[in-house]
Amino acid sequence: MHVHRVCFRRCTRYLPLERHFRPRPLSQRISASPHSIRAFVTPAIIPIASPQLSTAPRLPTSARRQASFMAPIPKSMSGILIEENGGVEVLKWKTDLPVPQLKEDEILVRNEFAGVNYIDTYFRTGLYKAPLPLITGKEGAGVVVASSSPNFKEGDRVGYVADHSYAELTAVPAIKAIRLPEGISTEHAASCLLQGLTALTFVREAGGIKQELGISLGPWTLVHAAAGGTGSLLVQILSVMGAKVIGTAGGPEKCEIAKRNGAGWVIDNRSEDVAARVKEITSGHGVDVIFDGVGKATFDLDLEIIARKGKLIIFGNASGPVPPVDLLKLGAKNISILRPVMFNYTVTREEWEQYSAELFDLILTGKLNIGLHNTYSLKDVGQAHSDLEGRKTTGKLLLKIS
Repeated sequence: MHVHRVCFRRCTRYLPLERHFRPRPLSQRISASPHSIRAFVTPAIIPIASPQLSTAPRLPTSARRQASFMAPIPKSMSGILIEENGGVEVLKWKTDLPVPQLKEDEILVRNEFAGVNYIDTYFRTGLYKAPLPLITGKEGAGVVVASSSPNFKEGDRVGYVADHSYAELTAVPAIKAIRLPEGISTEHAASCLLQGLTALTFVREAGGIKQELGISLGPWTLVHAAAGGTGSLLVQILSVMGAKVIGTAGGPEKCEIAKRNGAGWVIDNRSEDVAARVKEITSGHGVDVIFDGVGKATFDLDLEIIARKGKLIIFGNASGPVPPVDLLKLGAKNISILRPVMFNYTVTREEWEQYSAELFDLILTGKLNIGLHNTYSLKDVGQAHSDLEGRKTTGKLLLKIS
């Protein structure tokens, strides 16, 4: 028997989950006539006692899952539709949306969970443009119910990073889906794929931090919003890679979370002078690589604290977009500014599978802990967006769909 221990944090607490992998005797296999698709007993998930977690297994039994994904595909579905840009009030719950039709090399996924990400708010408000009406959402996980791809079949458990996940069913390009390994549930996948791959590719590609040193001999790095969803993952991955990590966060509670994530130094940006503390911590050197998902409010600070030949990686606009930049300012320290997009680091199937496999390995080996702040029903997506924009969260937000 192999036991994998995966830490799954809910509301700033780490909760150990043990996954017991059992042999699958023939009696436990279910034949799905007429297509002879087999669904197998999935490993049980046994959470510790918690008032916020059900004591029931997180994944359904094979029989329940078989009944779920083999159910006839409906003619209509429920989901969240945006017909005009605006506040959370434009997120409309609909029950008569058309089921998407598959194109070549796509899969139809019956979603179990969808991830809520800050980018979803940008499409809702219109900061990022998309044709309307729009089913938003960029990340989900569930079971394949139809496939036009040779790489996937009905019954596969998958996670994906693609459009329109706030719905019962989503047509996903096969190149943006990944089959889930044993030990990774659909809940884990929807919690980690977009933010996890963003953090991992930005550290590896944009930051150029590739060696797993195991000790803090790497470059000085700084992560803004180090207790947030992406920030928490960046801090953990940078720590694993051997970087010296400074985190900024607002308030004692979030600073404590950043410390638990592995930041060697944490600055409370509500009560401390960030520039002065960075100078003190780095003995005047400054920060070699900055990861900034805040945007407008921290940009001038970034230029002040960055080291000579440093890299400023801007990946979000939580406080608003960065204003136009006078390029002459960059020459003062010969710094580089990058505005990377994760999708451009995972264009090929090989890149997508390589980074997904590395991400899952970090989770299964306990090096990366997924911080789950809260799970909402699909109908309560407006509250999820409000909590995210109000900076009331300290980890990942999920929508429970089925």
